[in-house]
Amino acid sequence: MPDPSLTLISHPLCPFVQRAAIVLLEKNVPFERISVDLSAKPDWFLALSPTGKVPVLKARQANGEDAILFESMVICEYLNETEGGASMYPDDALLRARQRAWIEFATPTLADAWRFLNATDPATADAKRAAFRDRLERIETELGSGPYFAGPAFGMVDAVYAPLLRYFAIIDPAVSQLIFDGLPHVSAWRAGLATRRAVRDAVVEDYAERFRDHLRQHQAILAA
Repeated sequence: MPDPSLTLISHPLCPFVQRAAIVLLEKNVPFERISVDLSAKPDWFLALSPTGKVPVLKARQANGEDAILFESMVICEYLNETEGGASMYPDDALLRARQRAWIEFATPTLADAWRFLNATDPATADAKRAAFRDRLERIETELGSGPYFAGPAFGMVDAVYAPLLRYFAIIDPAVSQLIFDGLPHVSAWRAGLATRRAVRDAVVEDYAERFRDHLRQHQAILAA
């Protein structure tokens, strides 16, 4: 049964929720997951989330009170520091700082990818595909032999980028191939993340169809 001391308040399609879920699963921490309708946010959720966004983590304290955390990376850092298992960052301060910098780089990378995926006109799609590809080329130069960002150990950078790279296994393979062509390290990283159990289990079983429905509802060019 889920441990009631940790509750992750979620939305089935949110990539930022997936970050926290991946860390929880990597740490093998039982937790309860509650989904909210972000198009009709309930009052109890708005009372918890100052930004009105997910994820939100409720962490039951020893005195029985709930501590409320919001913002995905704040939640991920808290879980990494308080839950057992290996740290998802290297011990070396410089390497740790560099990885946090690449985590910051994920935010505009996700924004470009999301605008490409949801584009309703060819001009926007072409511009955002090019911008996303440029960011992937930057990441390509940072990656080594893999299978993960910093080598054989799955870390926080991997948890952050996995939800973003997941999208490209759902859309038309021909479109994804054009984006990742000539990026062998990024392509291998993407493939490695897709097989990681925590990455797979961070979403609901019908996630792919839910995402396709989202594209259709938004009349995206990529909708199938």
